[in-house]
Amino acid sequence: MHEQINRDEDCTFVAEEIMKMRVVMSGLVQERARLGDSEPILVRSLFVPRRPSAAPRTGLVNGGLIPHGVEQQRGHARP
Repeated sequence: MHEQINRDEDCTFVAEEIMKMRVVMSGLVQERARLGDSEPILVRSLFVPRRPSAAPRTGLVNGGLIPHGVEQQRGHARP
């Protein structure tokens, strides 16, 4: 939504969805309190660290997408 605002775009749909999620979350908080759970939920960070990117795969013939010999048939032979 912030990106849409920065680009001066209409963010009505996203804003409405966020408000709906807040209503649902409020209901869940009330249900949690009714069930007797009053322990605070601690958040260490607002950002979830991304997992490291996968190591490149090696050993695939022709990148693994086109069977050997097909590129010559299509006229896309590699030099």
